[in-house]
Amino acid sequence: MIFERGHFKTTNVKNLNESLIEARMFNKSKYDSKPTVFVSHKHSDLQDIAELQGVIELLENMGAKIYIDSMDNKMPEQTSGETASRIKEVIKYCKKFILIATERAIESYWCNWELGIGDTHKYIEHIAILPIKEKGEYDFQYKGNEYLQIYPSIDFEDGSNRYMTTQRLIERGYYVCKPRDKEGIRYITPLKEWLNQ
Repeated sequence: MIFERGHFKTTNVKNLNESLIEARMFNKSKYDSKPTVFVSHKHSDLQDIAELQGVIELLENMGAKIYIDSMDNKMPEQTSGETASRIKEVIKYCKKFILIATERAIESYWCNWELGIGDTHKYIEHIAILPIKEKGEYDFQYKGNEYLQIYPSIDFEDGSNRYMTTQRLIERGYYVCKPRDKEGIRYITPLKEWLNQ
């Protein structure tokens, strides 16, 4: 599933402010007991802050602590080598890496660089792509389809699909899905479980 812009939009401004303050004050020792997630995104996508907040809320409700570089008060004002060093350090530290893969993020040098760092330090078990297309686009128009062929992605199951092996219904909720294997089988893990692995 490729989510459409607006899927994660939230109107909870109180939680937004609390989450942004926590993201700004990201401190390693404070988060040792919780799964930490580096969320890579295109900064210009912050125009739609409610969408980003919806993603943050989803992950926080599952017990994760989020790091967003654009909210980090330890980042230098001007992008520099210090910026890159800080980002590398935090990606290595965080347990998980999620790319909010909007069209702009896919075209961003920084997001692709961060994904490369995540790939080096996390690889398949700890990386997920959250694909988001523009409203009204078809899935085949989504520019990040090649990412979905090599990296796990976050998907939503509505409770109507079944597991191939047991034919049990897949519970409604968010899952991390590995790309289909050579036999066409797609392995899924509930997002909350994946965050805590």
